[in-house]
Amino acid sequence: MFIQFIRENQSISLVFTVLRIYLGWEWLRAGWGKISSGHFDASGFLNGALQKVSGEHPAVQPWWGSFLKEVALPYVDIFNVLVPWGELLVGIGLILGIFTSFSLLMGLTMNFAYLFSGTTSTNPQMVLLGMLILVAGMNAGKIGLDRWLMPLLRRLVNKRSGGEQLPQST
Repeated sequence: MFIQFIRENQSISLVFTVLRIYLGWEWLRAGWGKISSGHFDASGFLNGALQKVSGEHPAVQPWWGSFLKEVALPYVDIFNVLVPWGELLVGIGLILGIFTSFSLLMGLTMNFAYLFSGTTSTNPQMVLLGMLILVAGMNAGKIGLDRWLMPLLRRLVNKRSGGEQLPQST
């Protein structure tokens, strides 16, 4: 009943628009801050996370520490580009309401990566809001570019696939 309400109620789409723009602004600020500073280096963050792997109750789980040590640190130059630009693009997507669900999924992926790395900050609140907006589906992007873009994409895909009807998301 609650999920149906947040996916279909016209009035609640305004609430989700405000929440979506708030999250977008937070992501945009974080990404732009890193980009405009001219020097973002994730290696300090990654090394700090690796220090949290040990102990009786580690803040960072060993499997995640292995990922950080074996993948993230050796390729930190790639992460130095992906993180700020990913944050900026998630922010733009959420503010404009374009590819809202995809933008939220990418934002949630980053939030969880930060949480897995032992950082709390605003990530839990962003995860909670992001999941609510994600569950709202198209209702969260109704006041945004998704309102026009998604039906257009649906028609293009439908035309390409030989006229099969694709299910409508709510």
